[in-house]
Amino acid sequence: MSRQPGQPDPTDLLDVAALLTDEERAIQATVRRLLAEHAEPYAGEWFERAEFPRALVPRFAELGLLGMHLDGYGCAGTNAVSYGLACLELEAVDSALRSFVSVQGSLAMYALWRFGSPRQKEEWLPAMAAGTAIGCFGLTEPDHGSDPAAMATTALRTDAGWVLDGTKMWITNGGIADVAIVWARTDTGVRGFCVPRGTPGFATRDMHHKLSLRASVTSELILSGCEVPDEAILPEATGLRAPLACLNEARFGIVWGALGAARSCLATAVDYARERTQFGRPVAAFQLTQEKLVEMALELNKGMLLALHLGRRKDAGQLRPDQVSFGKLNNVRAALQIARTARTILGANGISLEYPVLRHANNLESVLTYEGTSEIHTLVLGEAITGLPAFR
Repeated sequence: MSRQPGQPDPTDLLDVAALLTDEERAIQATVRRLLAEHAEPYAGEWFERAEFPRALVPRFAELGLLGMHLDGYGCAGTNAVSYGLACLELEAVDSALRSFVSVQGSLAMYALWRFGSPRQKEEWLPAMAAGTAIGCFGLTEPDHGSDPAAMATTALRTDAGWVLDGTKMWITNGGIADVAIVWARTDTGVRGFCVPRGTPGFATRDMHHKLSLRASVTSELILSGCEVPDEAILPEATGLRAPLACLNEARFGIVWGALGAARSCLATAVDYARERTQFGRPVAAFQLTQEKLVEMALELNKGMLLALHLGRRKDAGQLRPDQVSFGKLNNVRAALQIARTARTILGANGISLEYPVLRHANNLESVLTYEGTSEIHTLVLGEAITGLPAFR
């Protein structure tokens, strides 16, 4: 973004960057440089071709982005704020990149790291951190999205282990995953299973014709008489609290990531409005345009303060699930409004892939509903405020 000497950065009017540590700023800058060279120039093409850039995976691994907030097993062990900043930079390029890193690290790897057996951890986590193995997280079902407690996928115990039957839908990374963390109903409640690709009875089918997250691999997981041994079960994952804990990890990344898309849209709108001339002067000189830019900047900068506050609480071990819902609900909603407003400033050019604005808006429509819809997070906060659940 071009600025006049002494002009503040519209995407950081409150100097939130000054509240970061030197290490956090260095991590953010490193991720941003990598993406500026190897991702940002090509993001529009990937979106248009519905192509996930698998060549980036080794680069992400080399930088330590995969499972970066986890300790041991080849993971970087960074703090939560650094992970959030990485998510912000990834989604500033395209939500598909942040989604890949989020599912790999905060869902699949985190499930193994927190709930897996020592053998499962040793087998999968180092390879996943190195990018040589990709994971996915099978919770959502065709008829059970917001209500995972009603899942239809079952796991029946046999003399040899377990047999899984069911279907999972809208699974990021599913078609390219080497291992799936699958959640199923057993006679003792919901349990998690580690299902490697190639297991008999396990198949995936990619979902096409998407208008959002086009550069992301989205798949259906099909389990039909899928036989796994006893060692496949995640021993420490009992009940629905286990997958929900994983979702909380991923939602934290979304709190930051959505602001990356918003930052990209605001920066694009500011530059465009200053360069585009109508009625003999720059569009940015009109009061209505300035009002739009101010509203966008207000929401982005407030969102950054919220994300940083939640990050500091997470690093202190004090972050509650309802606070994550607060961040996800507010920041994704604000980011989507910023993207839509930016599109109006760009006019007809706003629908072109020459600019990232409508691409971000389309992607954010998915971010708005996955890992908890706005309605679900509203009810989470409603219960926190009133003490009364309203889900049923």
